[in-house]
Amino acid sequence: MRALRIGNASGFYGDRFDAMREMLTGGDLDVLTGDYLAELTMLILGRERLKDPGAGYARTFLRQLEECLGLAHERGVKVVANAGGLNPAGLAMAVRELAARLGLPVRVAHVEGDDLTAAHPRSLAAHAYLGGFGIAACLREGADVVVTGRVTDAALVTGPAAAHFGWRPDDYDRLAGAVVAGHVLECGTQATGGNYAFFTDHDVRRLHHPGFPLAEIDEDGTAVITKHPGTGGLVDVGTVTAQLLYETGGARYAGPDVTTRLDTVRLTQEGPDRVRIDGVRGEPPPPTLKVGLNRLGGFRNEVTFVLTGLDIEAKAGLVRQQMADAMAKSPPTEVRWDLVRTDRPDAPTEETASALLRLVIRDPEQQVVGRALSGAAVELALASYPGFHVLAPPGKGAPYGVFEDVYVPHGAVDHVAVLNDGRRVPVAPAHETAVLDALREPPLPEPLPNGPWKRAPLGLVAGARSGDKGGNANVGVWARTEEAWRWLAHELTVDRFRQLIPESGQLKVTRHTLPNLRALNFVVEGILGEGVAAQHRFDPQAKALGEWLRSRHLDIPEALL
Repeated sequence: MRALRIGNASGFYGDRFDAMREMLTGGDLDVLTGDYLAELTMLILGRERLKDPGAGYARTFLRQLEECLGLAHERGVKVVANAGGLNPAGLAMAVRELAARLGLPVRVAHVEGDDLTAAHPRSLAAHAYLGGFGIAACLREGADVVVTGRVTDAALVTGPAAAHFGWRPDDYDRLAGAVVAGHVLECGTQATGGNYAFFTDHDVRRLHHPGFPLAEIDEDGTAVITKHPGTGGLVDVGTVTAQLLYETGGARYAGPDVTTRLDTVRLTQEGPDRVRIDGVRGEPPPPTLKVGLNRLGGFRNEVTFVLTGLDIEAKAGLVRQQMADAMAKSPPTEVRWDLVRTDRPDAPTEETASALLRLVIRDPEQQVVGRALSGAAVELALASYPGFHVLAPPGKGAPYGVFEDVYVPHGAVDHVAVLNDGRRVPVAPAHETAVLDALREPPLPEPLPNGPWKRAPLGLVAGARSGDKGGNANVGVWARTEEAWRWLAHELTVDRFRQLIPESGQLKVTRHTLPNLRALNFVVEGILGEGVAAQHRFDPQAKALGEWLRSRHLDIPEALL
């Protein structure tokens, strides 16, 4: 049976609009997927649904289909997307109406069962992460377009692969291979040179408009990651490794269909812009499903004071005390100050002579963070430190969200494929499960022999990519050579990580070792507070945490530099 060619056209809600057309016209495809959901997106869609019960799905997807549905139908490409968000039935109906308006005989199906909001009344949206077999059921029954709500990102690939090859729920190795391919595809151009640590090693013109990735999946679950010929970007072992480490934890990567053993993944450069993935092993999924809960946490507001020239610390101290006095009558529940020393001595421009002092406050009541803050900040305009001004006056305060995850048994959801003719096909829960135990850490490679060293940035010898999972962050770090791996595996311990990233000093940090990828994955618990929607820190999704780590200096063997 020939390989199944699955492409991706969206890594998030707001990704490149023209990507769907680019993927449909750039080369051969069997299936085109789109990932539109993230923790923050579910909160945004939940707030939209409060205003309009008919909302709750990614409207961008519908506009893309208006341009491309005829093209997909003409080329025989199935479209599978999680753009249904909180309302997959509503999106499916809208796609049917669009197809009728365009005169296209397109069969549209959707997947239900993820919505558990009724069981969690304090949440704005509570959705279980479903697997790929609902998608597979839709495709086996002849659907041309399948829209889902909250499924795992990789399910957009495992579902079509299971339908095409006839995989059973216990084909764990095959499913695990498809999960790895799906995880590489899910963030779009992050697999083809986007956000890549070693981008300066390549002709930057290639990265101006990177093409979206596709996977050629074989019946045994092995895959080749590539892109359409002539498109920008690049696909090599480094770009695939970077995406593979993104937003993962340990060697066991749990999902609703299969637990994937990331420590078994082998990557091989098969040719230009072609990376083969093989050797992936799978195990039964855990006995529970993850449920993402989004709720409104209260209201937040912020103001950034600009401190210029001399006496930066004293200026910061003065305005902090003035603001504390002004807010004392109705103090917010949470107050956070951050002084960012962007200033330089004897600076050639006013901007480079200035530091930024950021104040963020949170409270259950909007009036506490609204007028109380804006009035206090504005009234100091002529009564505070010399050179007083702010980047922008604070507003009325805005609601913020809180994300948390809970777990329910597989049987707690009614996973259903709803076909074009209205028939409902139940999807059985996993019949075999296994408790997700941590694996014993593998042996480390032989350390490098002693030799001269030089103080230099970690990023000269190691790549990194980081991201968020609720309030936690992960930082995947990998070496590009065996010699660099022999040094990295021994040098970058949890203690060293804490030294380099002082924010993590009082937090739980776990290191996972993945020798096949020459990689370490660090999970930092609680560094993002209550998740991205809470805007807990300067970089609320930890997108640049890995690049900060790469910029830190330590003693590196000269032989590696």
